[in-house]
Amino acid sequence: MSPNDRRLARHLFVAVTIKVVVLGALWWVFVRDHQVPVDAERAADRFGVTTPAQGGHP
Repeated sequence: MSPNDRRLARHLFVAVTIKVVVLGALWWVFVRDHQVPVDAERAADRFGVTTPAQGGHP
């Protein structure tokens, strides 16, 4: 591996590491405590699926 290749690899490693740290910090600040309630009916509505009525088989 030539010195230029080593330098490029080091710069790429540093750039990717910084991006991962920044994304982790953004998630920690903005997303970590956000709770999204999901139930079967809401999920089915979102995907366009009809859910059977509760209480037994027809």
